[in-house]
Amino acid sequence: MAQAGKGKLNYRCPSCFMRDIDMDMFYDKEKKEYYCLRCQYHGTEADVLEKNELARFRYGAMHKRFDFGDDGE
Repeated sequence: MAQAGKGKLNYRCPSCFMRDIDMDMFYDKEKKEYYCLRCQYHGTEADVLEKNELARFRYGAMHKRFDFGDDGE
């Protein structure tokens, strides 16, 4: 997705991301908060970053390889 006019950085909506939907958030300069057009989530930058860290926990082991031993024995 393009970043034109969305604020300082692209942030994913934590509510949508937990449901495997990749939705960028928009920034409201008057209220100084981010909001999602799809699910009506809104919050400050700190709140969005905190919730996105929880979402990263879900995929924390995505690039790790797990070896459960040899099943042939």
